Amino acid sequence: MARIAFILLTHKDPQGVVDQARRLTATGDYVVIHYDRSAPAQDYRMIRDALASEPGVAFAPRRYRCGWGEWSLVAATLSALREAERRFPQATHFYMLSGDCMPVKSAEYARDFLDRDDCDYIESFDFFDSDWIKTGIKGERLIYRHWFNERRNKRLFYGSLKAQRWLRLARGLPKGIQVMIGSQWWCLRRHTVEAVLALIGGRPDLVRFFRTTWIPDETFFQTLVAHLVPKTEIRRRSPTCLMFTDYGMPVTFYNDHYDLLVRQDYLFARKIRAEAQDLRAKLGALWQAEGVSFAVTNEAPRLFRFLTGRGRVGRRFAPRFWEDQGASRNHVICLVVAKKWHVAKRLTAAIRARTGIPAVDYIFNERDAGLPDLGGIASTVAKRERHRRALLRLLLDDFGSRQLVLCLDPSALALIADFASDKAETRILFVDSAFDEGYLRGHMRRTGLAGEGTPDAVIRHLLPVVESDLSHEAERLHDMDFARFSTIAAGAPEEANADAIARFLDVSNDLAHDLARTPHLFTD
Repeated sequence: MARIAFILLTHKDPQGVVDQARRLTATGDYVVIHYDRSAPAQDYRMIRDALASEPGVAFAPRRYRCGWGEWSLVAATLSALREAERRFPQATHFYMLSGDCMPVKSAEYARDFLDRDDCDYIESFDFFDSDWIKTGIKGERLIYRHWFNERRNKRLFYGSLKAQRWLRLARGLPKGIQVMIGSQWWCLRRHTVEAVLALIGGRPDLVRFFRTTWIPDETFFQTLVAHLVPKTEIRRRSPTCLMFTDYGMPVTFYNDHYDLLVRQDYLFARKIRAEAQDLRAKLGALWQAEGVSFAVTNEAPRLFRFLTGRGRVGRRFAPRFWEDQGASRNHVICLVVAKKWHVAKRLTAAIRARTGIPAVDYIFNERDAGLPDLGGIASTVAKRERHRRALLRLLLDDFGSRQLVLCLDPSALALIADFASDKAETRILFVDSAFDEGYLRGHMRRTGLAGEGTPDAVIRHLLPVVESDLSHEAERLHDMDFARFSTIAAGAPEEANADAIARFLDVSNDLAHDLARTPHLFTD
């Protein structure tokens, strides 16, 4: 059975450290604490005194003054890790935690989870080929030496970097090593930890190299584990739930996040707000609970993006290289904008059957959307959107037509605006729909806002938010004030719908009436 030695890196809240250590060791596991040397000395003495009688608690023999992005974080981890490996031979796994972490599952569940699969849990992606680094310097983290802290000594940090570039002092990577990157929060098996410690003992060049890289806590263990352990025995994910805002800051959890956290497919979560005492108490009790079952839905990241993204409008700041390859002024692009995709597809099917106008479906959302074979440019949905204007030109040429009908979701406002700003004439037919509770629940499941195990109370709480969001999409579309904009709706008279379709497609009234009478057009 798995027994865990927790490597606890902390720098504040001494009473919280004591409570966390007692909580984690109460279930038979172990804790080794590294308390930042920059913290007040009396705080460290208080922790040592409070935990002196705890046999499952040990302390890193050497304490470091830790700084974000520095080697000191790795050095502190190694100091605690070596002590854990030496002091607790019964430990089967070694789990990295911070003082802001709390369990979101029981110890019983965590042991079953670790026993289920003989593997290491650590994010480990190729440093150069992956897109793990979103902003800031990338290769410069490794090939240049970093002696100064970017946050405390910004001028010296970038001055040193500039000087090394100018003097061409770039260095090579360690021999035989593929540098990997990922989150610093991992859980490793004992023999993996032993192999890592043995490797750095025999390869001082590795420590020498990473000591002067920037943010080595995201590359050191990730690289060495990938070097030593077969890929089949590495799960490239952290067992700790951590999310980031679109500004790159960690998401903080509060008292009302308990139900959300315990539904995620993780063992721990960070960052738990220090003042969220109710949440900390409930999660602390959960760790020691027995016989608890968990409904894992894992909707937190998508739900967070949805709630924080509402009301934001994306903009382009640079022209795309394909902008001159789009439709010409002689072309007409007809956009059927509908949240209920089945309604739009019934209309495009009728257009294909009763007119000579080519019509495709949701080509920017679905792989199979009635497209002809256009080669690699249409091979993925992402590629279609990236080369959207070139794609439209290819479609028009392939169909041999000056007019094209396609479907878009109302949420794709940036796409709609981009087409409307093109040289071609753009017409929009908006399908105004009503959304009952059944549709809203299905929409939440389709978009990942709710899963099969999401409690009904959470869904009911989100229903008005989702309904408001869909209504807001329609309002924003109307507010964009497009020149050729028409609307059809289930409750509108047939004459009004037919008139809108006639203007949209530029077809006769009789044909427009036939299209408006499409069987079950608006039926859910």
